[in-house]
Amino acid sequence: MPRALKPQNIEIRLQKVIADCGICSRRKAEVLITEGRVAVNGLYVTELGTRVNPHTDIVTVDDKVIDLMAIEKVYVLLNKPRAYVTTTNDPEGRKTVMDLVWGVPTRMYPVGRLDYLSEGLLLLTNDGEMANKIMHPRYEVTKVYEVKVFGHVNEALLDKIRKGVMTEDGLMKPQSVRMIEQLPNKTWLEFRLSEGKNREIRKICEAMDLTVDKLRRVAIEGLTIQGLPIGQFTFLSKKDLLKALGMNENGERVTHTRPKFVSAKKTVDVRRATKMVGKTARSADDRRYQGFRKDKYYETVKSIKEVAAQKALTESEPQG
Repeated sequence: MPRALKPQNIEIRLQKVIADCGICSRRKAEVLITEGRVAVNGLYVTELGTRVNPHTDIVTVDDKVIDLMAIEKVYVLLNKPRAYVTTTNDPEGRKTVMDLVWGVPTRMYPVGRLDYLSEGLLLLTNDGEMANKIMHPRYEVTKVYEVKVFGHVNEALLDKIRKGVMTEDGLMKPQSVRMIEQLPNKTWLEFRLSEGKNREIRKICEAMDLTVDKLRRVAIEGLTIQGLPIGQFTFLSKKDLLKALGMNENGERVTHTRPKFVSAKKTVDVRRATKMVGKTARSADDRRYQGFRKDKYYETVKSIKEVAAQKALTESEPQG
């Protein structure tokens, strides 16, 4: 039987300890350290290589002592609604995703972000190590999104997106993109991504002159929000979370058992959809749709209503 490791011989990177305590993510912890806001045994440190012993050392963040030994990992799956900020607090006073989660005795933080107007699957946890594995591009964790854009998306547009789109942040290329529903004036697409770049889908669409009407994340690997009502949440065990992500108990990727989300929505034949919408349908890259982007949306809707009201008034006036 191997001898137990003595407490004084256990040393862990400081940023990992802070993240594991649920204070913030590991990346944010590194920022706190370099800014001189973290102290070990009363001495402020700025070196990212600093290691601490959770059994014997005292760590403070912004002069508040953190309990290094009372860390219970919590994993929450939330179906985020629109009009909630993905952060623990908002200086502007808007509602945050934390307002939707109750009954959790420890501090948590969101894993990654969904825009204010985006919705769908969001994980919250105090496990910084797990959060890093889900978000870091090198782990190639697949995330699945359903995106509704204005107008009709033809085969040429889909091919351009599949080949990769040059944006202000460089080339962005989804794993795959397909049409899942054609509406009279809008199109539903499914994107699969693995790089985890900030606002990747919106940047791809903007670079292609597409205007997003709705965006929701429906899965991360084999983890989905199917059956979970919008605005509701559920607790996950680490075992179930690892299994859904295709990882073993050590958090390592197991490629031969890698789960995959399979949507019940079938791929729409783009050529057939083109015939259905007719020749008068506007292409999704028609720049007239840009008036419906979030920064211009209300102004555009107001203008449309005013024109409609003026037309109705004119038609109601007696002729003569």
